[in-house]
Amino acid sequence: MTTIMITGAGSGLNNGAAIELARRGHDVIACVENYPQHRALEIQAKEQGVALRIEKLDVTREGDRKRAISWDVDVLVNGAGIIEGGALVDIPDENVRRQFEINVFGPLQLTQGIARKMVARRSGKIVFMSSVVGILSGPFVGAYGASKHALEGIAEAMAMELQEFGVEVATINPGPYLTGFNDAGFLATRNWNDDPSQRVFDYDKLSFPFEQFEPSIVFNAIADVIVGESGLYRNVVAPELADSVREQSMQVWTRKSTDGLGTRFPLVQRSYDLQPETPVGSG
Repeated sequence: MTTIMITGAGSGLNNGAAIELARRGHDVIACVENYPQHRALEIQAKEQGVALRIEKLDVTREGDRKRAISWDVDVLVNGAGIIEGGALVDIPDENVRRQFEINVFGPLQLTQGIARKMVARRSGKIVFMSSVVGILSGPFVGAYGASKHALEGIAEAMAMELQEFGVEVATINPGPYLTGFNDAGFLATRNWNDDPSQRVFDYDKLSFPFEQFEPSIVFNAIADVIVGESGLYRNVVAPELADSVREQSMQVWTRKSTDGLGTRFPLVQRSYDLQPETPVGSG
């Protein structure tokens, strides 16, 4: 039995992965941000007939991190995160800082403490839940994408640094899944501390610019990466996306800065055209 700690397990893909890993017989420490999520996950686990150790862990709180670092885990999955929607020209500084505090700084500080214990025993695995936009990017998800690019840099460096100590590092790069996470990020603009009249974009007219997959299809794939059945360092877990992501990531070498200048970028137009929570194949 492997002990796996997953942060951000109160909802979304991390929640589904935690349930799947427990179903497979692993000892899962499912970490949630707050106590309402704690209770909801208790009920969910009981309904699913799985055993979970549920812990309250807000990765931005030093006390929570210290307590979590004291636990003995074989695999750490850094899943906690938020998405702050909005154009980078508009999004307030405090929202960008919050994006990085939750998605980058908190997870890094948690990982540092747990990684030291793995180094001492010469074994362990660290998984960073990144995103396809940690490899590429997109309009109105730039702050989120920047935080995931930062995680990608952290993961790659850490993989090199910890290799000699027998500590494995991997990334999981989901595409867009219909968990409510992506669309919720576009509600953040309603509470910005700014002057709406000074914004470049009208966010009442915009939605998340990608069609989204049904999430239940990916829980097994995420669990496979966590327990080592994939073996890859980078794992794009979205149907038929890996090849196109790889191809698009290479286009930056030939794209010119003047391409399309003065015209609306296609993905920006998609943000106008799509309705919230648009499933793949219907947009």
